[in-house]
Amino acid sequence: MGERPTDRPAGEVRTDPATMGKVTLTVWDQEVRGGQEKQISALNDAFQRKYPNITIKRVARSFDDLRSTVKLGLTGAEAPDVVQVNNGKQDMGSFVKAGLLQPLDGYATAHKWTERMPESVLRLAKYPDSGAVLGEGKLYGVPQTGELVGLFYNKEKLARLGIQPPTTWEDFDKALAAAKRAGELPIQFGNLEKSSGNYLFSLAMHRYGKAEEETRLATGRDGVSWNTEANKQAARLLLSWADNGYFPQGYAGIKSDDSWAAFARGEGLFHISGTWLTADIQAAMGDKVGFQLPPGQTVTGGTGLPFAVSGRSKNPDAAAAYIDFISNADAMKVLADNGNLPATEADKQAATGLTKDVFTAWQTASRSTQLVPYLDYATVTAYDTVTGAIEQLLAKRHTVDQFLTVLQDDLDKGRGGR
Repeated sequence: MGERPTDRPAGEVRTDPATMGKVTLTVWDQEVRGGQEKQISALNDAFQRKYPNITIKRVARSFDDLRSTVKLGLTGAEAPDVVQVNNGKQDMGSFVKAGLLQPLDGYATAHKWTERMPESVLRLAKYPDSGAVLGEGKLYGVPQTGELVGLFYNKEKLARLGIQPPTTWEDFDKALAAAKRAGELPIQFGNLEKSSGNYLFSLAMHRYGKAEEETRLATGRDGVSWNTEANKQAARLLLSWADNGYFPQGYAGIKSDDSWAAFARGEGLFHISGTWLTADIQAAMGDKVGFQLPPGQTVTGGTGLPFAVSGRSKNPDAAAAYIDFISNADAMKVLADNGNLPATEADKQAATGLTKDVFTAWQTASRSTQLVPYLDYATVTAYDTVTGAIEQLLAKRHTVDQFLTVLQDDLDKGRGGR
């Protein structure tokens, strides 16, 4: 690998792409859904019009495809210059430890990212050299978007059932039961890739747990345990949803993209997923769909995948300038105009319908202490362990105690990434 990339002081950083000569920047991203594709394509076009000396060579992959290929790409002879990297220890943390990413603190000062973005946003891409502790150390990425995993709901179906959007967990219980009695699908859900099960279990955890403890658990801090009564209750609640027939038949074999598309066609009262679907769902459903935080206001989320600079990039100044361009105030408007949730300045964007619901929820969550990171940030193996264990729980191959033991064993082995 050679020497670890070092953080360049702000005074040594070039910030004007027009002065950097002829450059080709290879960019790997996962902005492949409708609204995501539109915003990144528009920004790439604008960047190249403004800086014709720089050519963007874009490689677009789905989230799962990007995760499965990014390590090979970063270690290869033709490493990308810019790549979106999952924040968790298994991805960004591991890449930092291996010296595969460029520290960006000098660029953050030169481009004034620390003035533009709150620490609550930037800390979700910070790691020490060991890659051990998310939220501490140097900056390794800059996000474009915020993310929340909440409740998309079909307004027409709620109205026909005489139900208001649930503000309490008891309201949510009643809505699910009423939908089932009426022959409606309560929760649209597909778990073939296993990531959607993670969202549902996190939702169940919010009912019984405390946001502070869930955050410490999600980031693998010392002194926390999966084996708690609250987590047992959450696992039992998830099983009860399955046992009560609240999910579609064959949900274990339904792709997540097929699941949200089915919800958009009118199949399901609720769909529990992330705000990255906003543009596509609104395009399909118009004013028939709403979005809300979970009852109780604790919500899973954070930022979209940060854009990072490869440790092997031959053009780090141009790469950082590109990241600056796609995350500045003008870019936030482009994101919002295409139905995406901007990481900053959401309150300054004009929005209606579902987009307004999402922006309002983000403003509430991002300014509170109720925003909990994804469960798979805890260890370098947490993504596969957590999603796989939830799949096994739902398939009745794990009891509740066995399920939590699997998660605890992973936490004990990888606590702190050490």
